[in-house]
Amino acid sequence: MQLNADFSQRALVRPDDSPWVASPMPGVERRMLDRIGEEVARATSIVRYAADSHFSAHQHPGGEEYLVLEGVFSDEQGDYPAGTYVRNPIGSSHAPFSREGCTIFVKLMQFDPADDQHVVIDSNQAEWLPGMVPGLRVLPLHQHGTEHVALVRWAPGTCFNRHRHWGGEEILVLEGVFQDEFGDYPAGSWLRSPHLSEHTPFSEQGCLIWVKTGHLGD
Repeated sequence: MQLNADFSQRALVRPDDSPWVASPMPGVERRMLDRIGEEVARATSIVRYAADSHFSAHQHPGGEEYLVLEGVFSDEQGDYPAGTYVRNPIGSSHAPFSREGCTIFVKLMQFDPADDQHVVIDSNQAEWLPGMVPGLRVLPLHQHGTEHVALVRWAPGTCFNRHRHWGGEEILVLEGVFQDEFGDYPAGSWLRSPHLSEHTPFSEQGCLIWVKTGHLGD
């Protein structure tokens, strides 16, 4: 399967654009955002676990990165409530489940082989920093080489400078509406912009986004 697999092109999936697709495990469904491969794939997805559902024990041959959007996601290492960001490095493994049900945003098989850091950050407890312009608050989540990952909260009426994406940019809108000159992106929208693309983002009503930059190459 190839879905939004040309990383030189802009990709956009709004909440109603992508259906929920059953996984091999009962109670686990996926909204696929980009994908190269079949069941074992380089993939970006939103995954929904019903209450008391689980996924088979598996390894992460290219690493796993996820953000818990709703509920509590769990594995044998602990429980991860909504707002938790986790990176499981290449070669790690787990058997995930959810007692009460949850939704996560997950990226698979996308790690640099040298990026072996295990990360767990509860954004509800972490310290947020001032952003580059008034109205922005930033929570850095991870950095390796040119890749940077963060949560960014935009106050209503915030505008950012026009800028170019060296290494591309990927955004998941978590709350509110993110905007630029190309359109409006409500909560649940996923946007991927290629290397050297440009835009001038803003948010009239305010928003919260997950953003990754510098990871798409040229």
